[in-house]
Amino acid sequence: NLFFEDSTRTRLSFEAAAKRLSADVLNFSAKGSSVSKGESLQDTIQTISAMGADAIVVRHSGAGTAHRLAHTGWIDVPVVNAGDGTHEHPTQALLDAFTLRRALAGVPASGPVTGGPRGQGLDGAKVAIVGDILHSRVARSNVHLLARLGADVHLIAPPTLLPWGVEDWPVTVHYDFDSALNSEDFAAVMMLRVQHERMHESFFPNEREYARLWGLSAARLAKLPESTFIMHPGPMNRGFEISAAAADSPRALVLDQVENGVSVRMAVLYRLLTGQEETND
Repeated sequence: NLFFEDSTRTRLSFEAAAKRLSADVLNFSAKGSSVSKGESLQDTIQTISAMGADAIVVRHSGAGTAHRLAHTGWIDVPVVNAGDGTHEHPTQALLDAFTLRRALAGVPASGPVTGGPRGQGLDGAKVAIVGDILHSRVARSNVHLLARLGADVHLIAPPTLLPWGVEDWPVTVHYDFDSALNSEDFAAVMMLRVQHERMHESFFPNEREYARLWGLSAARLAKLPESTFIMHPGPMNRGFEISAAAADSPRALVLDQVENGVSVRMAVLYRLLTGQEETND
């Protein structure tokens, strides 16, 4: 686990996944390592590989870092992208889709499925992704995967927090949260954290104004259909982009996402390390 950025859920999830597969885990953090002394990415990754790593999970602030490591020839083991800057977060998208499919089918997050459907298809399901789309690797990966699975993806954000070229994405864009909720029947609403650490200028007036216009308040939650699920990739900023009422609602899938993340990452590691595809749920 090579994490050049801070992480709780993803790092621990990959660690738990590997240990449940009986693998040994080497955890690396850039803080306190030779990276802080000026060691290059190439030297760091080759050092870890020389210690006998069979796969490398990497999170880095640079977009495309995982792809670069997988294709430069520096190492010859599988590389898993645990998030590269504002670019992509593939395993988060996988676990989000997995969680939503199970929730729509009424399948609980815990325990195996012994009979009946393992999940419901997402064809035509309307999914809203709300908030800081511009800086969100989670949003990008979810747009790609959900659209490929047939979902009708809607992005809801102020214009300043939408990326350039979003009109070419397979999405419907809304600039007003309330009008979007009034006009669409969403199967799920995924709230995103505002990533202050990636902002070098002001993208909205202030936090209070953002919460008023773009936060999932208790009042907005009450307007949603009872069948609408609430999602959040974490970490959550309660009282900002999501209210405590929404985060703790029986419809919230936040902890289901965390729980399913371990299983999904187990499947990813198993597939990469064995070359075999597990057919069971």
